[in-house]
Amino acid sequence: METGKKKNVELRNPAYYNNRELSWLAFNERVLQEALDKKNPLLERLKFLAIFSSNLDEFFMVRVAGLQDQVKVGFAKPENKAGMTPKQQLNEIAMKTHQLVDLQYEALQNTLLPKLQKEHVEFVKMKDLDAEQVKGMEVYFEDYIFPVLTPMAIDAYRTFPMLLNKSINLAVKLEPEKKQDEEGQKIAIVQVPAVLERFVQVEPEKNSHKLVLLEDVIGFFIHKLFHGFQVTSVSVFRITRNADMTIHEEGARDLLKEIEEELRKRKWGAAVRLEIQQPGFDLDILDYLTDELEVHKKDVYVIEGFLDLTAFFNFYKKMAPVWEHLVFEGKVSQLPAGMETGKQIFQKVSEQDVFLHHPYESFEPVVQFISEAADDRDVLAIKQTLYRVSGDSPVIKALKRAAENGKQVTVLVELKARFDEENNVHWAKELEKAGCHVIYGMTHLKTHSKITLVVRKKEDKIERFVHLGTGNYNDQTAKVYTDMSLFTSKRQFGIDATNFFNYLSGYTEKPEFHYLSVAPFTIRTDIIELIDAEIRYQKKNGNGRIVAKMNSLTDKVIIMKLYEASNAGVKVELIVRGICCLRPGIPGVSENIRVRSIVGSLLEHSRVYFFNQNGKEKLFLSSADMMTRNLNNRIEILFPIIDEKIKDQVETILELGLMDNVKAREQDAAGVYDYVPRKDDEPALDSQMELFRRAYRVAEDEE
Repeated sequence: METGKKKNVELRNPAYYNNRELSWLAFNERVLQEALDKKNPLLERLKFLAIFSSNLDEFFMVRVAGLQDQVKVGFAKPENKAGMTPKQQLNEIAMKTHQLVDLQYEALQNTLLPKLQKEHVEFVKMKDLDAEQVKGMEVYFEDYIFPVLTPMAIDAYRTFPMLLNKSINLAVKLEPEKKQDEEGQKIAIVQVPAVLERFVQVEPEKNSHKLVLLEDVIGFFIHKLFHGFQVTSVSVFRITRNADMTIHEEGARDLLKEIEEELRKRKWGAAVRLEIQQPGFDLDILDYLTDELEVHKKDVYVIEGFLDLTAFFNFYKKMAPVWEHLVFEGKVSQLPAGMETGKQIFQKVSEQDVFLHHPYESFEPVVQFISEAADDRDVLAIKQTLYRVSGDSPVIKALKRAAENGKQVTVLVELKARFDEENNVHWAKELEKAGCHVIYGMTHLKTHSKITLVVRKKEDKIERFVHLGTGNYNDQTAKVYTDMSLFTSKRQFGIDATNFFNYLSGYTEKPEFHYLSVAPFTIRTDIIELIDAEIRYQKKNGNGRIVAKMNSLTDKVIIMKLYEASNAGVKVELIVRGICCLRPGIPGVSENIRVRSIVGSLLEHSRVYFFNQNGKEKLFLSSADMMTRNLNNRIEILFPIIDEKIKDQVETILELGLMDNVKAREQDAAGVYDYVPRKDDEPALDSQMELFRRAYRVAEDEE
């Protein structure tokens, strides 16, 4: 079925693209919407405020910092999609971020804190406590807080201190009490200790809790640090620093040491944002801080409330077990169908491929796979990539045990996993001490792929078991990130895995793979070939369809090819949680493309790529998003689902995501996201909750 001819369209037109940074802010706005959603329980709403703040911290530390660096060196070239210069991007980011932060604090002050009061939890000021309560807080200050504080004077001999990234500080203005002393005002800085509890509980009344901020307690008794001086003002502020790392890999003799050195520098990068608390700050102090930190006025945030709402992470953790009615209903991960407790995972995988969908299905089989391999006398070798792991990782423990048991253990630890570098340096050293062979990947490339190979002898034969996934080997994030993974013992997957690890660890030409597609070499070209094939099928048979689910879509080459597919009549349905530089619904460009984002209680993290291929459906899972950085600068894996039953499972998951009318938002042709409208007679479908329900039903049927 030939589609009608359309006039040529210049697909590079900047009007057809969303700017990467502004698209990210749109995603964080969707996170903030979850904090505003009245249907979400109160503690969950507070946690979404914390997530919004944490996301924004990282955004300033990396993305805004990078743009500021470009402006400082006079770089004014527009970025290659939406055509915005660094200065234009910074101006738009500042305008949008100020709006979002105002909305965040309006929700906190006017809605969420009053709701907390109804639960008998109240945030109070020191000045509002009675005399007895103040006396109790004074004892607490002198016993627990005072010994930890370090006042830092600023004068000709003591310059402005190098303040820690993301730290909360008090700028104190002082005057000598004795006029014969040296005249003039003094300034000192007191850093709020991050090691102490941020929310200090006043003596609890019956069925009631009053909390005071740690910085308020310090500010109230700050005069105790400055005998002989009168405190004239106390201003609470917080700075965010440039935390991007410059790794000089080419000349580094020891990458481990190079990264450790950069981690030390990260704490003291240039200031990129200044937040100051209102009411109570001193205007002179604000001007002084702005000058000293060299922060542009548009990057100064006057906050109507207390700073750093990431403190609600700990508050949630502490209160969730007590206030079960204020959190989402607990969902328990299930064992996948046929994965009976006690049955050796090698036996199961040797019989058939096994698919897991976390957290609906437990991550435990993955841990069990590595743990059994560590203790199995017939296992000869374990090879694994690690990008992010948990603080007390059972995976790391199993790998160490395997080495101690005499297995050949090779672990690729990605030291450059952003904000996990310190953790990964620690684990690399631990694994090496246990006897594992630790490698750090390839120069200028991050190894982001998720793969494990276990080599096992069976009688006089060698068998290989492979685990491939879309998410990290992290047992903690697997409880809140949606990810997919596959166990297989298929011979050609085993050969591919062997060749993949040998390529990473040794000197060899890039291998030819049976099933795997690997970035930065072939993923983009393979995806483009699949899209081209879909275009051909559409022109011939009118049945072209692409469904893709990912975290972010930024690669211009892929986007232009999707525009081309849309113009050919291919139906393109995208589920993109975060950044999406593609604009759907533009006549003559993308009218056949639909883009939705699902932001709910779980973080959508799986990457799935479906192509109809004239009914011979092809389905792939991947560690890679369709982002330029993933396709050019990372070692990623794209792998096919061969088993028809598993293929049906994954396609059903995709269809549920496309039907979600509770947590899904759709993007319009202007790049704006709105909740998917639901008809009055249409039942509500929250895809995440539905997947939990289905996992329960399968588990019950297995019993």
